[in-house]
Amino acid sequence: MTLTKLALQPGVNRERTRYASGGTWYECDKVRFRSGSPEKIGGWQRISANTFEGTCRSLWSWVTLNGLNYVGVGTNEKFYIELAGAYFDVTPLRKTTTNAATFAATSGSATITITDASHAALVGDYVTFSGAASLGGNITAAVLNAEYVIQTVVNVNSYTITATATANGSDTGNGGGSVTAKYQIHTGNANAVPLTGWGGGAWGTGVWGTGGTTQEPLRLWSQTNFGEDLVFAPRGGAIYYWDSSTGVYPRGVELSTLSGASNTPVIQNGVLASDFARFLFAYGTNEQGSTAQDAMLIRWSDQEDAVNWTATATTQAGSLRLTRGTSIITAKQARQEVLVWTNSSLYSLQYLGGDTVWGSQLVGDNLSIISPNSVAYVAGVAFWMGTDTFYSYDGGVLPLPSALRRFVFNDFNYLQAFQVVAGTNEAFNEVWWFYCSANAASIDRYVVYNYVDKIWYYGTLSRTAWLDTGTRQFPLAATSSSNLVNHEEGVDDNETATTTAISAYITSGEFDVLDGDRFGFAWRILPDITFDGSTASSPAATMTLYPLNNSGSGYNNPASEGGVSFANVTRTATLPVEAFTQQLNIRVRARQLAVKVSSSAVGVQWQLGQPRIDTRPDGRR
Repeated sequence: MTLTKLALQPGVNRERTRYASGGTWYECDKVRFRSGSPEKIGGWQRISANTFEGTCRSLWSWVTLNGLNYVGVGTNEKFYIELAGAYFDVTPLRKTTTNAATFAATSGSATITITDASHAALVGDYVTFSGAASLGGNITAAVLNAEYVIQTVVNVNSYTITATATANGSDTGNGGGSVTAKYQIHTGNANAVPLTGWGGGAWGTGVWGTGGTTQEPLRLWSQTNFGEDLVFAPRGGAIYYWDSSTGVYPRGVELSTLSGASNTPVIQNGVLASDFARFLFAYGTNEQGSTAQDAMLIRWSDQEDAVNWTATATTQAGSLRLTRGTSIITAKQARQEVLVWTNSSLYSLQYLGGDTVWGSQLVGDNLSIISPNSVAYVAGVAFWMGTDTFYSYDGGVLPLPSALRRFVFNDFNYLQAFQVVAGTNEAFNEVWWFYCSANAASIDRYVVYNYVDKIWYYGTLSRTAWLDTGTRQFPLAATSSSNLVNHEEGVDDNETATTTAISAYITSGEFDVLDGDRFGFAWRILPDITFDGSTASSPAATMTLYPLNNSGSGYNNPASEGGVSFANVTRTATLPVEAFTQQLNIRVRARQLAVKVSSSAVGVQWQLGQPRIDTRPDGRR
């Protein structure tokens, strides 16, 4: 008899075949490695039963001097301030009209037509009415004086909403002459929307006579603190300011409307504040005195002044234009520098003072970056996802070797590339990237890099924004169901009011039972697994052995179990493992084996050690 340890290298490798990966792990979902051993990831718990409107793409947390812990939540439809699990709508207003809007109802319909000259609203925008009078029937003042989503745009002067009541024959009024209509800034797309035909794509591109192809981008936000206040901006829009001293109810206002504002940017692709020098930056913005957007231009405000952007001899406001690339994708505050990524290069901005104020240095060229939110900065290193590889920067740019590179990028939806979001989980030395697989329009996959152990693993999970910060106990993430959850809290999925199990598994590559030439007979397994952290009274996992006659021949189990369609095959050995299981009796005959550990029950947490398999020679045929 031969008692063999299942001693596999940590991490998952999909760059080789199953057999060539025999000394490593090959597949997994919702499993991480800690101290070299695979274990089920922690659970998640929603922060409250409250939800928000739209898909969240940006989270930012800070604490005020009086101890209030805020989170800025930017969705494609609105912008919120989260406090103690409540979401306060601070979406800025685009326009307010007074004594102008009128209403018209049709009996038997909930559709209301609003006339408001030059409203400039779009389908999906939000409008709030006040001061309206009853139309005479079911459409009362209380029905009208509320927030509504614009359903259709009839023309430049009218649009429709869907009321919360159905009109009757008495609804003949127009709402009176004292209506105030407050229009919120335009909403954005939840996903990138492809456009084809005439007008789609840049002039001169594509085949003559066929039209072009381009896309409407999804709504992305950038956020940063200036003192206790929040600066936030939708990509391709204006810059907004939220004053924390006024409480959670006032809306954000355009930066240009604040007292002392001078030459503030009118359009930008991102904002950030330098922590150490106290400047507010905007990139992909307009020149001073111009309204045209320059995708490679960076501007900054006067020091300690977020509203004064006028460059003079008496201020330190200024600008510079980068030269490598065609557009700035994102920027990140790092240690004593601001890192700026274009679509082909990486720059370091450093504070010089004097007439120059800020200088730029090219630190990486001929590289790529997949999205504005694909950068994570942790332990003094920036990690990001490119268009076909991963990168790191710690003073110099290096491609990041990945055992999952082909697995990720061969099954990737590039149309939805800007959905990619990166986040850190510092408690486990991890960087996570969430992305859309090739056939998915929304995020459904993740890939993880453990930067201490330098290993990779992956899985399936939908998270549209991520935040790991010292201001909160747990990593915070936005879900596709429009709520926020704390990760690594508990062991189950508590995204809703109903607790559900997290299904997790990991499968090894194919390893030889003996020398790979002869068959081996495996008759028992000595499991090495702990269930520390479980909340179930009798936690259990499942160990499955997959036998093979020859490497590459397919597992020897029926087609109904994922194997081949042969009549005479050896079934897989599927065995429950509990906390006090000492050995598992099996009957498996094979040249090669693969091992799977899985769980799918509520309250189960596990970590695998080094199981041992007892085998004996069993001939050549």
